[in-house]
Amino acid sequence: VQMVESGGGSVQAGGSLRLSCEGSGFTFSTYDMAWFRQVPGQVREGVAAIGSDGKTTYANSVKGRFTISRDNAKEMLSLDMNSLKVADTGMYYCASYPGPVINHLATWEYRYWGQGTQVTVSS
Repeated sequence: VQMVESGGGSVQAGGSLRLSCEGSGFTFSTYDMAWFRQVPGQVREGVAAIGSDGKTTYANSVKGRFTISRDNAKEMLSLDMNSLKVADTGMYYCASYPGPVINHLATWEYRYWGQGTQVTVSS
């Protein structure tokens, strides 16, 4: 199983970014997927999740601003981030599990992780 994130970068508050996570080595369409983020010294937190059935879950802090999606044919997971805030800064990781996941934003539910892509939002 391999997952590779891309799309991170630096942006001013109010801006937008699109993160992508390309999966390989597993049956992408059958896995539950999620995005997490982490700031040094803090716990990794769930941002958004999407089940193999397409059902989505969002952290309250990103609802209405972030959109998670998946393209099973391309084996790609995406996260569209709009109206970015300084508090959104962190390393963003994609994660997967064969499922079913019960607590969709909990780190312990996921077995496979990417290496992360950095998002920095400045004021």
